[in-house]
Amino acid sequence: MLGGFRSFILRGNVVDLAVGIVIGAAFTALVNGFVKAFLTPIVGFATGATGDYSRRTLDLGGTVFPYGSFVNAVISFLLIACVLYFLVVLPINKLHERFAPHQDIQADKRDCPECLNPVPAQARRCGYCTSDLTPLPDRAGAGETRA
Repeated sequence: MLGGFRSFILRGNVVDLAVGIVIGAAFTALVNGFVKAFLTPIVGFATGATGDYSRRTLDLGGTVFPYGSFVNAVISFLLIACVLYFLVVLPINKLHERFAPHQDIQADKRDCPECLNPVPAQARRCGYCTSDLTPLPDRAGAGETRA
């Protein structure tokens, strides 16, 4: 029982996921610190708010809306999303396209005798008109289309 659990935990993708979560949490703390230390004062200065605007609230009929902390959270989210996209997703997609290009493998085709639409050579029934077809003998490496 413990051997199965140990093999599950030591599997590469579980360890990678755990490392990714820890790094993500650390990066989130870094971005939140950057937003609070630099962007909050800049936004407060630009909007004319004195002091820390993240502590700003809107009081409507006794109900308090802490909109300043929400603005900080939105800025943090946008920064994290941009960094993850431009520094992780985009480079990984480029590497994937470069080293593992998408290749379509086309099956040999022939025309259906009833509707004349192209169907795979080994098909037993037409996908367009559903008429019965006799599969052609396999001709390995021929790559030809038969009518």
